[in-house]
Amino acid sequence: MAGKIRIALAPGDGIGPEITRACLHIFQAAGVLDHIEFTEVQMGQSVFATGETRGMSDEAIEIIEETGILYKGPMGTPIGGGGKSINVTLRKTFGAFANLRHFQTLPGVETVYSRAGVPVDFYVVRENVEDTYGGIEHRVTPDSYVAKRLITTPGCDQICKFAFETAESFGIDRVTCGHKANIMKMTDGTFLDRFRFISQDFPQIETEDVIIDALCMNLVLRPDKYKMIVLTNLQGDIVSDLAAGLVGGLGFAPSANIGDQISIFEAVHGTAPDIANKDLANPTSLLLSGLIMLRHIGMRKSAAIIENSLLHTLESGVHTGDVKGDGEPVGTMAFAEAIASNLGKSPSTIDGCAVPPNDEPSHTPPVRPSVNEMMVTNEQVKSVVCGCDLFLETTLTPLDLAAKLQRICESTPFKLTVISNRGTQVWPVGSPYTEIVNESCVRFELKEGSVIGQGPTVHLLAKVAEKFSVTDFIPIKMYDGVRGFSLAQGQ
Repeated sequence: MAGKIRIALAPGDGIGPEITRACLHIFQAAGVLDHIEFTEVQMGQSVFATGETRGMSDEAIEIIEETGILYKGPMGTPIGGGGKSINVTLRKTFGAFANLRHFQTLPGVETVYSRAGVPVDFYVVRENVEDTYGGIEHRVTPDSYVAKRLITTPGCDQICKFAFETAESFGIDRVTCGHKANIMKMTDGTFLDRFRFISQDFPQIETEDVIIDALCMNLVLRPDKYKMIVLTNLQGDIVSDLAAGLVGGLGFAPSANIGDQISIFEAVHGTAPDIANKDLANPTSLLLSGLIMLRHIGMRKSAAIIENSLLHTLESGVHTGDVKGDGEPVGTMAFAEAIASNLGKSPSTIDGCAVPPNDEPSHTPPVRPSVNEMMVTNEQVKSVVCGCDLFLETTLTPLDLAAKLQRICESTPFKLTVISNRGTQVWPVGSPYTEIVNESCVRFELKEGSVIGQGPTVHLLAKVAEKFSVTDFIPIKMYDGVRGFSLAQGQ
């Protein structure tokens, strides 16, 4: 329809269609549908059932790319088989690199912290497309499994810049970086370095960094200490669910996945098939996610009116059965109808949202690029090959393995410098108390005075492969004179 903003709509699986209907009912009552046209797309379990391992049809992909916005309910992923999580696939496929979630104490929702009078009100910004969520895993020996963790400089810059820009627009004056750079010095170390680098463009915002395990403890002890936390993908996923527990559960945790071109607004809780079609589900998470979507397209007045109505409704004791609070629980649609009937009202026990004078709906659909965008940050860095790491399947003792490898590399530009097992050095020094498995990493470095490209490392790989089962091969490099590889523990 002319003049309306077109948005792709995926109701989801299990309770998804019910809570989607509830949210659309509230949007209709608030006049939102005068400005938005939802186009339903097929994805989720029904598509997986056809054998489509992406979990979404070509038509769904086309509509999402045309509209640039997807509003979706919870979706299930088949257990086992080839289908990966459709939620992760959507974020990665469409470049929705930033996951934004708001965790706040809600009136009428009883938690440990609400009873103690400790206010919870902070945002988590989670990187969405890198880290272990590449899903790159291999079984490399009968006993060993490997997952690759991918962290890139452009990816770190994207998410850190998003966090600071969002904090600035929301009036937040402190951003915390959660990390494990004390252990993962190159991956999390890069994330922390880029956080500090990007922060220089936002001098008005205070920064701090906290090791992830201490952060989790602090969130339980003093959640009111934090305003916005930015994290890598896996750590952000874990912290997001922890944070949801502070405010009553995932049923109260909105989620927005923001990209440069396409954004996804979703409920992140499960599909709850045990209560599907029973009018028991809580639509609050999907509704709050929808309010972020409305603000994303300039409909701030409508979003504020609906949010104030939700807060007033909860405050008055109207809630679904999953909420611990005053009053008898109501069904999904009765809850939605209560919110719709309370439009224009605001909470009295807490500050409501300021209501702007007008909506200013605006959205420019993306223009489909002809090629994938290449993101490069460190274009001028000089890299020099200085050796290679080979991962070998072997049951030889470290001493016997070293003797064989030293004979193999005698006539090459390389020398064997260290053998590690599960990341711990076992040769040339080590402890007999270090338990080992049947995969070892052997590091060859250039002999003094040697200068090579990558070719000789491949030739060395071939020589070693004649005698051993090689499970992985990684050339190691210096970058502007700085080591681009980690040391083994104990080295």
